[in-house]
Amino acid sequence: MITVVVFFIESCNSKQTNNAKITSSQEDIYTCSMHPQVEEHHPGNCPICGMKLIKKNAKPVALNNVNLETLLKPTNEFVVASLAVTTPQESNINIPVKAYGTIEADTRATGTISARVSGRIEKLYLRYVYQSVKPGQKVMEIYSPELLTAQQNLLFLIKNDAQNTSFINAAKQKLLLLGMSESELNKVIATGKPLYSVSVYSNYMGHIMNGDMDMSNNAMAKNDMQSSTAVTQELSLKEGMYVDKGQTLFTIMNHDKLWAALQIFPNEESVIKKGDPVQIIPETDTTAVIKGKINLIEPFFRGNSKTLTARVYFNNTKMLPIGSQVTANIYTGSRKGLWLPQTAVLSLGMNEVAFIKSNGGFVAHAVKTGIRSDNKVQILSGLNATDTVAANAQYLVDSESFIKTVSK
Repeated sequence: MITVVVFFIESCNSKQTNNAKITSSQEDIYTCSMHPQVEEHHPGNCPICGMKLIKKNAKPVALNNVNLETLLKPTNEFVVASLAVTTPQESNINIPVKAYGTIEADTRATGTISARVSGRIEKLYLRYVYQSVKPGQKVMEIYSPELLTAQQNLLFLIKNDAQNTSFINAAKQKLLLLGMSESELNKVIATGKPLYSVSVYSNYMGHIMNGDMDMSNNAMAKNDMQSSTAVTQELSLKEGMYVDKGQTLFTIMNHDKLWAALQIFPNEESVIKKGDPVQIIPETDTTAVIKGKINLIEPFFRGNSKTLTARVYFNNTKMLPIGSQVTANIYTGSRKGLWLPQTAVLSLGMNEVAFIKSNGGFVAHAVKTGIRSDNKVQILSGLNATDTVAANAQYLVDSESFIKTVSK
């Protein structure tokens, strides 16, 4: 009897021990959200940071019956996850393309004043760069031996051979071609005395520039035209200087006629065409909205730029400064295609991928994209309208992942 009793007692103790172990294994565990290594069997505060411990959820998350073969696939080919999905939509989408650019001088409205004869500048009426000039305004007076000789020949013919009208008219025409005005010519004939200095007038309206200034758009972007010192910069010509026949004395730039140079990125070049309507918003005055159209797409890349330049001609009624930045909306019309949210496509540098849902996870597939507009991206190849892809591809990779894509 004693032996039996002892066995019974030991059996009871063993059962109690097992129950205690089972009860202990089912106790709740509390951890710190900032220090997950801390685990306690009771609520309280974190011994490291003092934050309140939270109950740890030990329940597993089901992933649609993922089999063992799937879990054993390489992680850079297959991602097990439960995320929101989307499908490519085939539709017509209106493509407003946003572009950025600058205001530039319209070289079609730029004129030059050149010396028709060689001579010395006796009087200069222009003093600094960007001084305004109007048509018919006197800009300088020049002494020229050639002009003086031509005047003396005319006076000699009038005095000694007044009946020879053909020679007299030819002498008058020569003086006009050499730059003498009709009023000055009539004064010479009326007084019978030559003028030692002849006036030079402007035929253009705008702002004066140095004659040797490079008016190309690339040079204008690099020089100091927008600086405060350039506005009061002196002209290169001075009184007393000699000029040569054919030398460009001044360049006159008309600020009333400008164009906006818009930068077109490679993925938008196939969409934008000549004649597309454009709405331009200058950064200097957002209320001065300019409406126009694409007048020209330059057939070359400027300098080291990787973008094409589209020109929009307009009249500068708002007096916008040259060089100011603009934002433009180009309305290219609707385009038919297969479209996905831009977040569903992940760029890997040279390649782009989308994650197709398969067997409780996602497989990376290489895709070729086209136009991007209004948070939509055009899928040219790699996906079908029946495919289901992750709505946000960024969630499926980290910055150190290398993805092996599968082409369809």
